[in-house]
Amino acid sequence: MVSSSTSTIEVLYSVTDGKKYITSEELQKHNKPNDLWISIQGKVYNVTEWSKQHPGGDTPLLNLSGQDATDAFIAFHPGTAWANLPNLFTGYHLSDYHVSEVSKDYRKLASEFSKSGMFDKKGHGVIYSLSFVSLLLSATVYGVLYSSSFWVHMLSGALLGLAWMQIAYLGHDAGHYQMMSTRGWNKFAGIFIGNCITGISIAWWKWTHNAHHIACNSLDYDPDLQHLPMLAVSNKLFTSLTSVFYGRQLTFNPLARFFISYQHYTYYPIMAVARVNLYLQTVLLLLSKRKVPDKVANILGTLIFWTWFPLLVSCLPNWGERVAFVLVSFCVTGIQHVQFTLNHFAASVYVGPPKGNDWFEKQTAGTIDISCSSWMDWFFGGLQFQLEHHLFPRLPRCHLRSISPIVRELCKKHGLPYVSLSFYDANVTTLKTLRTAALQARDITNMNPQNLVWEAFNTHG
Repeated sequence: MVSSSTSTIEVLYSVTDGKKYITSEELQKHNKPNDLWISIQGKVYNVTEWSKQHPGGDTPLLNLSGQDATDAFIAFHPGTAWANLPNLFTGYHLSDYHVSEVSKDYRKLASEFSKSGMFDKKGHGVIYSLSFVSLLLSATVYGVLYSSSFWVHMLSGALLGLAWMQIAYLGHDAGHYQMMSTRGWNKFAGIFIGNCITGISIAWWKWTHNAHHIACNSLDYDPDLQHLPMLAVSNKLFTSLTSVFYGRQLTFNPLARFFISYQHYTYYPIMAVARVNLYLQTVLLLLSKRKVPDKVANILGTLIFWTWFPLLVSCLPNWGERVAFVLVSFCVTGIQHVQFTLNHFAASVYVGPPKGNDWFEKQTAGTIDISCSSWMDWFFGGLQFQLEHHLFPRLPRCHLRSISPIVRELCKKHGLPYVSLSFYDANVTTLKTLRTAALQARDITNMNPQNLVWEAFNTHG
């Protein structure tokens, strides 16, 4: 190979095939919003303009900018997405492109699943779930409107909470385009069941969830681990890291230290009312200047929720029952918040951006599966197979149990962790993780108070 240069790009020309090559080091220089390149299977693509209209938002592309993103691209995109790549091709190839043995096996497995049609076979789970949710919501309304019993009203609140849990799983499926047959119907389903029935914006969910998938368990890139001042899973957060996702410092000050010091005691109470934070995040996003996909539809859907829900609660006879009804519904959905945190809080964490060349490894290190009998799959929405979902996020939940042994064997082959705990053991492990960080927080002295009020009320994340 002989070297040449065009502008500031060092280009290598192949004597044998006439192709233009650049190195991974050169690719890394193109990692800014106004100069954003990635490589897929050794070809280099300029996605600067595409990031502004990317269906998954610009965050995934920014997080993987300047590096190879093949495995992530395969994980999140159907085969039809490959047709969009030629228009973005820079003409360059990576001269030092290399595929690890783990990635080779992962790509082979993804190809086999695709050829077998697994990504398109959604089963009947959606119909069953929608029927179950309809039954729960009908029973809730009936209990509130046609009974005068306090306990029936509390049971109705619990049923509403259970309905919200099941709806969240359906919203999750819709957000990953697993629920309906087309992207448009998935979008409609997400707004209807997410915004209209639960009050939580599907746009907010996709914004944070896509970032979580790409940067699984990165303390400064994954918003699902950024819960200061209330919770911290690692003492690395005590250095006041800057959240790349939120664009602000995660300040660890005396107030945060106080909360963190007792987080193994406050964990479940926080989870019981965590839904309030999701409502807050929805409002903050929809009122922000940030470009939000389908913003008008998201706002209208959220307004529908804040119309029917207060009206339903107002039908209860007194304020005591109204408050109790809301708390019961929130506490039941709090179980789901516990479920979600069990999958990641006690797993390995790291600081820094995700790397495209260790996609499989990062997913195995940052996830924990919850073992349960098949008859409990409905209760976890399939997400007890967290690693399987992270590796194949487009795969309908009805297939996750069947591929679990395959993923386990692949991890064993490459010496990678495959952690699967019972629901009880996962709770114990998570509490131990929180307690360890709590004791470490207590040992920190000479804290300088700053931004106390802001951090106390800004629960963004």
